Amino acid sequence: MRKGNLLTVYIIVAMILGVLLGYILHNNMDPAGFKDTADKFKLLTTIFLRLVQMIIAPLVFCTLVVGIAKLGDMKTVGRVGGKALLWFVSASLVSLLLGMVLVNFFQPGAAIDLSNADTSGAKDLIGKTTEFSLVKFVEHVFPKSIFEAMATNEILQIVIFSIFFGVATTAIGEPAKPVIKALDAASHIILKMVGYVMNFAPLGVFGAITAVITVKGLEVFKFYGSYLLYFVIGIALLWVLLLGAATLILKDRVPMLLKRISQPLLIAFSTTSSEAVFPKLTDELVRFGCKDKIVSFILPLGYSFNLDGSMMYMTFASLAIAQAYGIHLDLGTQLTMLLVLMLTSKGIAGVPRASLVVVTATCAMFKIPPEGIALILPIDHFCDMFRTATNVVGNSVATAVVTKWEGELTDPIAEAVK
Repeated sequence: MRKGNLLTVYIIVAMILGVLLGYILHNNMDPAGFKDTADKFKLLTTIFLRLVQMIIAPLVFCTLVVGIAKLGDMKTVGRVGGKALLWFVSASLVSLLLGMVLVNFFQPGAAIDLSNADTSGAKDLIGKTTEFSLVKFVEHVFPKSIFEAMATNEILQIVIFSIFFGVATTAIGEPAKPVIKALDAASHIILKMVGYVMNFAPLGVFGAITAVITVKGLEVFKFYGSYLLYFVIGIALLWVLLLGAATLILKDRVPMLLKRISQPLLIAFSTTSSEAVFPKLTDELVRFGCKDKIVSFILPLGYSFNLDGSMMYMTFASLAIAQAYGIHLDLGTQLTMLLVLMLTSKGIAGVPRASLVVVTATCAMFKIPPEGIALILPIDHFCDMFRTATNVVGNSVATAVVTKWEGELTDPIAEAVK
């Protein structure tokens, strides 16, 4: 069995063991000790995510700068970037609209029991929320220091700096080639590190699943079964739309794309962090046949502008909270909320539960009690698993489609036969 397949098996085994151990602990421990025990298991996940996070910033910077330099000229950068943004905006609007349509059709908020609210978790999220304004948005997008942006893993700010650096490097031409060569070598070194870090993935998965089942237990599905079911139906429809659009462009290459990204998909699903698989996803998309220069350019942009699963969840969750409180929002207000979410969601970068902070801020803007976030917190971890996996699928499809549009998509199997 190949090493990659073996790691996938280990991750699946870790998920199963995590559910079993979490269930045993939940049923045999004093409830007062749930949180303390869960925090200890979360340390395994924290170790894995921190190992990944330590290489995200340098990898985004190196690969994006090299990608822009390899594209060759500003005309090509503009053309590829324009195609990417066209896909990102279209996919984001579809995701937000789908969430809005489904939450109005299924009315999941009406079935939420107000007595199951997780008020302590909501206090933490409300504490992180700042009111949306144009000033705050601009400050979030544009870095005042690249070192501060790297230290806090602000991917959108790193992308902005990297684009300027890459464009300037390309404009200089020949004298900048040693810099590009050094950054290219650095990116390959970091990708080699990815292989080492991924060996810790099963431990991270085991810790994450054990922790959440220890605290919540499997009973959480009884109280929130309909909410989770309706959301999963929405995710399934979004996958159908994304993969259907991909099939129109990529034809019969879609199954191979899914096979290639299966391991990053599984890690993202079980750790609820698409950030955790960014380095591995970069490697797998190149192996699929996407040009490294396009992957290096599109994927970092996608992590800031194309989080399809999170986008759908934001409208779904915001409107479900309104329904739970019996607050009626007319169509015009809902569409306004959708446009606000298009802006406020940019740059959340696939960090676990970051989308909940955006939902909390959006609720406050539209006079929906922000503490209502407590109503959906008990089931949010499981929703996060599905929306994170969808983010990975959406960015993989976007990268493959733009590569195809550029006529740069190759078939490694066919190339090997020649």
